[in-house]
Amino acid sequence: MNAMRDVKVEKIVINIGVGEPGEKLDRAKKLLEKLTNKKVVLTHTTRRTTFGTPKGRTIGCKVTLRRNDAMEFLKRALEAVDNKLPESVFDRQGNFSFGIKEHIDLPGAKYDPDIGIYGMDVSVVLERRGFRIKRKRLSHDIGSKHKITKENAKEWIIKTFGVTVGE
Repeated sequence: MNAMRDVKVEKIVINIGVGEPGEKLDRAKKLLEKLTNKKVVLTHTTRRTTFGTPKGRTIGCKVTLRRNDAMEFLKRALEAVDNKLPESVFDRQGNFSFGIKEHIDLPGAKYDPDIGIYGMDVSVVLERRGFRIKRKRLSHDIGSKHKITKENAKEWIIKTFGVTVGE
């Protein structure tokens, strides 16, 4: 097997959206720091929404995990959804996202009455070796044979984590 064709996790982004700044957001931020031991970044609205939220308002928080931290968290997150993913979570580029209804479903996470219970979104970005050329200043395109497809991503998640894909 060609090592350049191996699929790997580039990053995992864990997002908790609370919809408003304040105490709820502070508790969500504390929860993400506790779960990942990483620095949390606040997310803001980019424009006025149909719900009347003004531009620039802080509405959530997120953490980006890479390398071993990402793989360990992904294993725990997949256990939280019983190692089952619907086919609809995969996009055409081979990335996938799924939700966790309650953070206490994660193995090792305990309920803290000071924080409460939060759900979260987990987005996984997959890549192959050589994808770094996408991020260079002089942008290059990746050949169609080297891109990751939906089928490649499904095959990888089944083989790596033993996940059941389908309805």
